[in-house]
Amino acid sequence: MVHASPQAAVAADTVRLDVWLWAARFFKTRALAKQAIEGGKVQVAGQGAKPSRAVRAGESLLVRRGDDVFEVQVLGTSDRRGSAPVAQALYAETEASREARLKAAAERRAAATGYRPPLTKPDKRARRLIQALGDLDAL
Repeated sequence: MVHASPQAAVAADTVRLDVWLWAARFFKTRALAKQAIEGGKVQVAGQGAKPSRAVRAGESLLVRRGDDVFEVQVLGTSDRRGSAPVAQALYAETEASREARLKAAAERRAAATGYRPPLTKPDKRARRLIQALGDLDAL
């Protein structure tokens, strides 16, 4: 009868950081995940990490991908890349992170369309112009 060593049981609960990021679909390839980690774009518990660092359930990660910043809690580990629903089950994004990311995306979309929010409230003349433009749409 073969007994599993305690280290084997611990190893099953952990996975390399670059592999986990790839399996959780934060990066398209493991090489891109490794590059991001080495570039300081991924933090584990507020500290920089190496690609070979073991990730366990319950740890918090900060992942910067382009303009998006994800604060996630690791819920599970996997060394295989699955479908999107399977990948999303590996982590839970904090509510503050989700709101900030969606707000930043909305601002980027608005900036791309040329909209700039006014710095101050419109004065009397501007309000009348806005109202007159609104009336054109009713025609």
